[in-house]
Amino acid sequence: MGVTTHFLLWCLGLRQAETQTTETERNALASHCRGRKKVVEIGVWHGVTSNVLLGSMSEEGVFYAVDPYPTGRLGISLQQIIAHRECRKHARGRVRWIRETGHASARVAEEEGWGLVDFVFIDGDHSYEGIKADWLAWGGLVSEGGIIGLHDSRSTPKRPIPEAGSVIYTNEVILSDARFEMLEQVDSLTLLRKRS
Repeated sequence: MGVTTHFLLWCLGLRQAETQTTETERNALASHCRGRKKVVEIGVWHGVTSNVLLGSMSEEGVFYAVDPYPTGRLGISLQQIIAHRECRKHARGRVRWIRETGHASARVAEEEGWGLVDFVFIDGDHSYEGIKADWLAWGGLVSEGGIIGLHDSRSTPKRPIPEAGSVIYTNEVILSDARFEMLEQVDSLTLLRKRS
């Protein structure tokens, strides 16, 4: 189905916002995000996972929604419109939209003085270079005890993606990063905690 067709059906209430995360992955993210105050999601798409994180994080927290949202033929991003409207459904937390790539958003965080964050969900560019750039940019911006979730970081029977750059980089580099300890792996999701 085309982007415009999906958008029109979504406007009419005949289609749901889309996500590539599974319900089990979303439940794990919600569990580890509970009560967090500075939450970053890289790769928002339609905002389905954003709503899960917003519903779990601290009500006083700030949610940084990061996605470059390239424009389509109409000069706008229909995915961005869907995400903005979907995220308005949740009252918890304050949403700050950052229309950048994951690694570029880390520069914004440093320039604006966000300080360390306590939860990052990386679900943006799944190429080897893309996940490498996001990991190098955000790994140092997570507080002690903070969580990083990586989507499409492992291949599963239901989602066989052994050749994905995000899977390869996770196995070759991230899982051996001494700054972090493994918490949980659920479907294609890996959750890590920053060591003290």
